[in-house]
Amino acid sequence: MADEIEGVTYRGEDWYGEEITDRRYVNCSFHDVDLSEAVTRGTEFVGCTFGGVSFNSSRHTDSAFLRCTFLRCNFFEASLVGCKLIGSAFTDCDLRPLTVTGGDWSFTGLGRADLRGARFTGVRMREADLTGANCAGGAFTDLDLSGALLARADFTGCDLRGSDLSALDPTAVRAAGALITAEQAMTVAAALGFEIR
Repeated sequence: MADEIEGVTYRGEDWYGEEITDRRYVNCSFHDVDLSEAVTRGTEFVGCTFGGVSFNSSRHTDSAFLRCTFLRCNFFEASLVGCKLIGSAFTDCDLRPLTVTGGDWSFTGLGRADLRGARFTGVRMREADLTGANCAGGAFTDLDLSGALLARADFTGCDLRGSDLSALDPTAVRAAGALITAEQAMTVAAALGFEIR
């Protein structure tokens, strides 16, 4: 059973390269903590706040950040594999270049996020908020984007193959040069009102 830590505030701590395994942080606050090159495995953060935290080159596997708030955090070259970020929100964070493989990011707030060049593969992002997000040049493949908020998002030059684009209004996003499959093209055409026979 994971060790549980509740209601603790961490400020200015150096956790560079730390390996954090099988812990559970509940309603904790992390301010200006250095988690660069840190590794988490099977660790849960529930209702936690991260302010000015450096996640540079950190690696997270099968961990969870549930209903967490990230403010002015840096995720340069961070990698998340099989992680859950359900209900978490990112504000003024540096998310480039970020690599996400698998996991569940449903209901995650990424409005106006700079995700240029980010790579999301096989991630569940149901009802995620990507309003106004800049995803240009990224790879967002095999995603469940059903019910996602995509208005004013920029998918210019993106690889969107295999993703659920049922929530995408082609007239409300920028998508010049985006790569999609023939099946997805039919979904986009239907959204534009074309009758396909």
